[in-house]
Formats: sequence, structure tokens, C-alpha cells
Amino acid sequence: MADEDSSQEKTEEPTERKIQKSKDDGQTARSKELNTTAILLFGALGLVAFGSYMSDKIYHIARFNLDVERAAAFDTSYMFSHMSESMWEAVAALFPWFILVLIAAFLSPLGVGGWLFSTKALAPKMSRISPLAGIKRMFSANSLVELFKAWAKVLIVGTVAYFVIEYYFQDAMDLQKAPLRPAIKRSTEIVLWAAVILCASTLIIAMVDVPWQIYSHTKKLRMSLQEIKDEFKDTEGKPEVKGRIRQMQREAAQRRMMGAVPDADVVITNPTHYAVALKYSGGVGAPVVVAKGIEETALKIREIAKEHNVPQMEAPPLARAIYTHTRIDDEIPAGLYTAVAQVLAYIFQVDQYAKGQGAKPERRPDMPIPADLRVDAAKD
Repeated sequence: MADEDSSQEKTEEPTERKIQKSKDDGQTARSKELNTTAILLFGALGLVAFGSYMSDKIYHIARFNLDVERAAAFDTSYMFSHMSESMWEAVAALFPWFILVLIAAFLSPLGVGGWLFSTKALAPKMSRISPLAGIKRMFSANSLVELFKAWAKVLIVGTVAYFVIEYYFQDAMDLQKAPLRPAIKRSTEIVLWAAVILCASTLIIAMVDVPWQIYSHTKKLRMSLQEIKDEFKDTEGKPEVKGRIRQMQREAAQRRMMGAVPDADVVITNPTHYAVALKYSGGVGAPVVVAKGIEETALKIREIAKEHNVPQMEAPPLARAIYTHTRIDDEIPAGLYTAVAQVLAYIFQVDQYAKGQGAKPERRPDMPIPADLRVDAAKD
């Protein structure tokens, strides 16, 4: 029982299949802090980059709307076109900044988890509305981490804000003595750069949150040894099923092989062990092995050959050599060309003699077998 319980502990790293299944279900590591930081920082930098352009546009809109003749104020059609023009001017003013923030929103997920599109994440789940599950999430380790991050953000941003105020304090005081336009310009610069620095301070939280989210997500996907074994069985197939499939494949291959025996030109045999069926189509190619087998398979090949009047010839060394060095549908090795050619010529002479169209063959061929292709009978 102890071994069984220990095997159920989720101590193993998730497999690639488990990770992919999690992604298909819409679950992956995400860092909200990284996304928020990217949007805030790009937004602040966008204000610095496009601030002058935006302020000019806003100034023009203000003058355009305040500088209206009295008669035009009572003309409804004029006021509508006036408002439409102002709205388009406002869109033009905000468009560059909006595009920059939009790019940040789309690119920030690439930092952790990448883009992920899954409809399964939108499917309703009872665990999301279960009170017990909600209470469990409230007191989970993830909730404690979120609480810690909230306090850390307040502490870090508050500390950075203190130093920013201290740094710009004297500049802010000097604005009282400056002319209006330079004072407005300088105060705007102070506010914008202070915003950039405050937004950049949240990078500290994001740098801590990213590894935690990756670790937390990986921990959720951890598997027990039994789960890995079950997944392997599902992926590779159960041994008994695979064995049955292999058996069916062998049976199908044997049926195809036996079906080719009637078209063979000769079956070379070792009377008790081997049988090899050869077919020669003529031309440039060499004879091809269409069937081969030992023991019961060899006996079956000889029976089919006898039923269909396929010539058979006993040549134990040649039968062993062809069986050992070839596979089904292979041409015979080059070293056996002479021996097989002698067999085919002998079979042709016997066939012609049986038809009364030739002399009786004087003797069986020698059928020489090269030493490197010879198979010792003791290895049968």
C-alpha cells in the first residue's frame, strides 16, 4: 500500500502531451503583472514621445470650440458639424498613443505563455461558482502570493514616489517664479517623467511574478508515476492491443504472400525446413522472392505450389541462403545469380521435356553458393 500511495504523488515533471493538452484547454502560465507593467510603461513613454503633438492638438481643439461666433451658437446644424470636427481632431490626437498601448497589450503575452486561442477556456465550470472551491482558493498559496504582491506594489511604488517627489521638489518650487508658458512646459515634463519612473518601478514586481507563475503552472501540471504510465499506454497503445495488431498484420502479410505463390516460377525447398518461391519477369531485373517461410509456413507454400502446378526443386543450401539474405519482394543477392539461373534453366528444360519439345536434362545443376552467402545447416 505504501508503494501504491507513493506512486500517486505528483512528483514528476509534466510530459509534452500534458503541456499541450493544457494549452488546448486554454491553460498556460500568465503574468498579469508583466502585462500591466508593459501597458503602463509603454503608455507613459507614449505620453513622453507624443506629448507635444497631443498637447498641440488639444490646444487647437480648445481654441476651435471656444472661438465660436454668437450667431453660430444658435445654429444646430453648424454646432453638429463643429462637434464632429472636434471629435475627429481628438481621435487624431490620441491615435498614435492608442496604437502604442495596443501594441504593448498584444505583445506582452509573448513574454510568458505566448498567444493562446481556445474556446474551452470560455466554457462554464462548476468549480468557478462553487462556494467551497472559492473558499479553498481564498486560503491557497496563490492567494497569499497575490496578497504579498499587492503589499509589495504599494511599498515599492510608494518608496519610488517618495524619492521622485524629493528629486523634483526643488524644481516644482521654482515653477512659482517662472513665466506661465515655461512653467506649464516644465511641470508637464516633471509629471510625465515621474509617471515613467513610477510605471518602471512595477518591473520589480513583474520580475518576481514571472518565475512564480511559471513555477505555479508547472506544479499544477505535475504528474504521478501512474499518470505517466497511463499516458504512455494511451499514446503507444496497450501491449495486448499492440500485440493483437501485430498479429493481424502478420496474418495479412502471410495471406498476401501465399496469394503470390501460384504466380511463382519455382519453389526452392529444403524438404523439412525451408521453402522459397521465386518469380522472374525477364528483362534486366533479377528474380524476386515472392514468398518464403520455415516449418509450417514452408509446408503451406509447398502445398499451394503443388495445387497450382508450380515447379519445386530441392536445393537445401540455396534455399537457406535465399531465405537468410532476402526479404519478401526483394531481388536475390547478386552472388546467387548463377545458382538461381541454373535452377530456372533446369526447370525450363524439364518443362520442355514434359511437353515433348526438348531432350531430357542430363543432370541437376551444380548451383554454386558463395562462401559469404552460405548458411550452415547446423544453424537451421
